[in-house]
Amino acid sequence: QVQLVESGGGLVQAGGSLRLSCAASGRTFVNYAMGWFRQAPGKEREFVAGIAQSGGSTSYADSVKARFSISRDNAKNTVYLQMNNLNPEDTAVYYCAAALAPTTRVVFTSTSRYNYWGRGTQVTVSS
Repeated sequence: QVQLVESGGGLVQAGGSLRLSCAASGRTFVNYAMGWFRQAPGKEREFVAGIAQSGGSTSYADSVKARFSISRDNAKNTVYLQMNNLNPEDTAVYYCAAALAPTTRVVFTSTSRYNYWGRGTQVTVSS
């Protein structure tokens, strides 16, 4: 089992920034590719960003490229999502997820590949 706890969400004005954190405990963090997803009211959960075990490979949804940045600190068992230039369309519950990965450089973008999920943190962007 891997337990994931997100933090850092909140209310921010359009154009502002937030940094989400996801602390992992349980199994060996370095064995997992990590991802951030979000779900807005009435919409399906969607991929935001992903990072490989080593941190050497990343992937982003087109809607957040150049604004969001995912990183991880394997010594602290933590993955981060730096979100800049936020807009109201970014309002959602943001979830951290972990996927047991076969290689050190693979990044997963599908919810079905992730084995463990956090409970989410709310991000609200006002116009």
